[in-house]
Amino acid sequence: MVMKRVGVIGGGQLAWMMAGAAEKLGIELLVQTPSCDDPAVSIAAKTILATIDDATATAELAALCDVITFENEFVNLEALLELAKQGVCFRPGLDALKPLLDKYHQRCYLRELGLPTPRFATWEELGWQVGVGRSKGDTQETLPITLSVCEASAEHSAMPEALHPAPSFPIVLKTRRHGYDGQGTFIIKDAQALDETLSRLGHAPLLVEEFVPFERELAAIAARSSNGDIVVYPIVETQQEHQVCRRVFAPAAVSAAIAADVEAIAQTLLSSLDVVGLFGIELFLTADGKVLVNEIAPRTHNSGHFTLDACETSQFEQQLRAVTGLPLGSPAMTASGAVMVNLLGYEDSHSDYQEKRQRLTAIPNAHLHWYGKMESRLGRKLGHVTVLLEKGGSEMQLASAIEAIWYSD
Repeated sequence: MVMKRVGVIGGGQLAWMMAGAAEKLGIELLVQTPSCDDPAVSIAAKTILATIDDATATAELAALCDVITFENEFVNLEALLELAKQGVCFRPGLDALKPLLDKYHQRCYLRELGLPTPRFATWEELGWQVGVGRSKGDTQETLPITLSVCEASAEHSAMPEALHPAPSFPIVLKTRRHGYDGQGTFIIKDAQALDETLSRLGHAPLLVEEFVPFERELAAIAARSSNGDIVVYPIVETQQEHQVCRRVFAPAAVSAAIAADVEAIAQTLLSSLDVVGLFGIELFLTADGKVLVNEIAPRTHNSGHFTLDACETSQFEQQLRAVTGLPLGSPAMTASGAVMVNLLGYEDSHSDYQEKRQRLTAIPNAHLHWYGKMESRLGRKLGHVTVLLEKGGSEMQLASAIEAIWYSD
């Protein structure tokens, strides 16, 4: 049975970009989101104004829909499980989300599957003797971590020995939940930075990872249907600054062997989770040609925005096809290549940047997607530009030209 009414938890630009595909497929979108100013409110047939983790609101949304899917991972999984017991259909299923929402659990799951990742541990497992001033009422207290390494269970031995009994910098520190767009991820270069970061984070559960001196960052979008069919989009290269995606080059200039490794990772992951839906998978490529999984997003992903203009089936259409029971579409590119550049906020303002947008759309083969957000602030994703390439085009030169327009005074 093809489902025609899709509820989306989250009303940001990822939900907003489903609009064209929903119209094409004859699907009605209903959205749960906290603010009437969120991008997807303008395209939704109905909006439930509530926080993402409000399960009572999700029950209201479910009563109007055939299936519920996700724009982000900031959900109350335990509360949603109660709704699932009552017959609410979630795609991806909650069992598939469960090992992914906490970054530490995600790492453990990948290791169980035998998929390569950076070495990792929780902060508590490492037993580092680092005095950290953390607020406790109006006073400061020092909280040394006292668990010794030998007390950690054997299953956590994947952390490099170089980090015992004290950090060997640089390291990567991550909050285990609710990190996105660089929030919650910190590259720590020395003990002072570690102490300051821990002080800011308070008592948030933390994941510690080895720093991977990667050659490039890669990403893959993959979808799986209810009958087990899987499609993987062309592998892309992503470029990050301050852990925020700035540029995507499609397809990535990698060997067939590396592309096959990435596709095999995607196939293994989606099959093992029995996913119905679409995932974004971020990866590291090391100098010696090894591929490591960085993070998994159980939804559409920034690295797949190029598919709106450069592929036969966009990632947003593919997500809707997967969750409603339609056959998956072709992920093939319709151009020899594409460059996607995020338009990030660089100031606090309420401008719509009309003049800059006009200059960007004047670039040959450019497609501008403006998210309609009312407020700009530093690092906020306001839109993106995708330029389809002709053979022989310079990807980085084109990306730099776009950024010169956007970030100019």
